[in-house]
Amino acid sequence: MRRALLVVVAGLLLAACGTATGPPPLTLRVLAGSELADMAPVLDEAAEATGVRLELQYTGTLEGADTVAAGRADGTTDALWFSSNRYLETIPAARDRVDTATRIMGSPVVLGVRAERARELGWDRAPVTWSQVAEAASTGRFAFGMTDPSSSNSGFSALVAVAAALDGSGRVLDPAAVDRVTGPLAAFFAGQRLTSGSSGWLTDAYVRRATGGDGGPPLDGVVTYEASILELNRSGRLPEPLTLVVPSDGVVSAEYPLTLLRSASPEARAGLARLTEHLRRPEVQQRIVETTARRAGVPGVAPPPEAARTTLVELPFPTDKATLDALLTTYLDRVRRPARTVYVLDVSGSMQGTRIDGLRTALIGLTGSDPSLTNQFRRFRSREDVVFVPFSDAPGAPEPFSVDPADPQPSRDAIATRVRALAAGGNTAVYGSLEAAYRYLDQAAAADPDRLTTVVLLSDGESNRGPRLPEFRAFLAGRPPSTRGVPVFPILFGEAARGEMEQLAAATGGRTFAASDPQALDAVFREIRGYQ
Repeated sequence: MRRALLVVVAGLLLAACGTATGPPPLTLRVLAGSELADMAPVLDEAAEATGVRLELQYTGTLEGADTVAAGRADGTTDALWFSSNRYLETIPAARDRVDTATRIMGSPVVLGVRAERARELGWDRAPVTWSQVAEAASTGRFAFGMTDPSSSNSGFSALVAVAAALDGSGRVLDPAAVDRVTGPLAAFFAGQRLTSGSSGWLTDAYVRRATGGDGGPPLDGVVTYEASILELNRSGRLPEPLTLVVPSDGVVSAEYPLTLLRSASPEARAGLARLTEHLRRPEVQQRIVETTARRAGVPGVAPPPEAARTTLVELPFPTDKATLDALLTTYLDRVRRPARTVYVLDVSGSMQGTRIDGLRTALIGLTGSDPSLTNQFRRFRSREDVVFVPFSDAPGAPEPFSVDPADPQPSRDAIATRVRALAAGGNTAVYGSLEAAYRYLDQAAAADPDRLTTVVLLSDGESNRGPRLPEFRAFLAGRPPSTRGVPVFPILFGEAARGEMEQLAAATGGRTFAASDPQALDAVFREIRGYQ
C-alpha cells in the first residue's frame, strides 16, 4: 500500500509540473517587425502544438539592429524576427550577437497600382522596369506611397531595388554607384506623395486617400510587400483593386528569418528549435500562406493564388554598411521630396519641471547631438523646414527654421538653441494652436508646394481655451486642397485627452503615439520621424 501511494503521489506531482506530456510551457521574448501582427492566429495554434509562445516587441528594422549592436537585447530578448537581417549583418557588433536564423516565409517588394492607372500606362499587359516607373513618376503620371527606408524594411528593400536596377551594372551597389544613380533616384521619388514609418499604416493611409477619408491628394499606388497588396485587394476596402506590378529588372524580397540570439538560455534555444520546426511543416506553411498572403519559406507549398506568376529576379543586396548608409543618406538628404514639419508644442503650466525638460531633450536629440546608429537617420534632414508653434493660453507666432543643404549643422544648432529656450506657464489652447499651424501652412504651401508636410501635436492635458474639436473639424473642412490632407500626429502624454486625440488623428489622416513619461518622449519623437 505504501508503494502504491508513492506511485500515485509521484504521478500527481509530474502532472502538476507539466512534464507528463512534454516540456513545460515556454514564453520567448522576440524583437519583431510590426507587420508580424497578422501572424497571431498561426502563432496561437503553434503555441498550443509546441508549448512555445512568442511575446513580440515591435520595433523598426534599423532600430532593432541598433538595439542588438549596443547589447541592449542581451538578457532581455531571446530572438529576433524581422523581415530581413541584411542591414543587421553589416554591423559586426550586431552580427556577433546572433546565432542561427531560419527562414519562415517571404514576400517580394513590388508595386500595387490602381487598375485604371495600370491600364493607362500599359503596366497591366507588358513587363515593366523600374526605369519606366521612374519616368512615369517624374512626369506626374504615377504618384505613390512608400515607407521610410530608415524605419521600415519594405521601404529599405524598395530603395535598394530601385537603385540597383537604375544602376544597371548587374553588380552589387557601392558608394560610387550610389552617386551615379542620385539623379535617376530623384526622378523616381518625385512621385512619392506619402511616407510612413510602418507598412501597416501605409496601407491604411492609402485606403483613406483612395476613399477620400483624409482630404489628401489621391495616389496611383503603393510600393510595398506583395502580401500587403494582396491583403488590400482581399479586404474589400478599395474602390478599385490594385494591379500587381513586379518590375522585370528585379526585386528585393523579405525572407523573415526567425533568429536566435547568442545570449539566449538553453531552454530558449530548445524552445525556438521546436517552434521553427513546427512553423516549417508543410501544413503550417500552407496556413501561413492562406492567413498572411506571404509566400512559403519551404519548397513544395504553392504561393497565394493571386501572387505574381512571373519569375522573381532577386537583385544583389549590398553587404557593407558604408554603401547602405550612403544610400539612406542620399535618399533622406538629396532625392526624396523635402519635408515640412510643424511642431505644435504645449508649454502650459502643467508642463513645468520634468515634462518640459523631457520635451527639450527629445527635440534636441533630433538636431544631431546624438551620434548613435538610429539617430543619424532621425535628425532634421537637409532641405527640411522645421516650424515651432508653442502655445499656452494662445498660440505663439509660428517660428520657421530651414535646414541648409550646403551646411546643415548650423541650422540644427539654431533649432537646438530655440528649443532650450522653451518655458512653461499658462493654460492650454490646443485647437486654436492647430488652427494657427494650418493657417501658416496655407501660406507656406502656396509658396512652396513640393513638400511632404506633417503636424506633430504635443499636449499633456485637455484643451481649456479657445475652440474645441468640433470647431476645429469645421475649420479643417474649409482649408484649401493643399493643406486639407496634412496629417496631425498627436502624442498621448500626461493627462492628454486620449479619446479626443484619437479622433483628431483619424480626422486628419494621422495616428497617435504614446509617451508614458518624459523620458519616453525621446523614442516617440524619433519614431514619428518615419512619418515625416
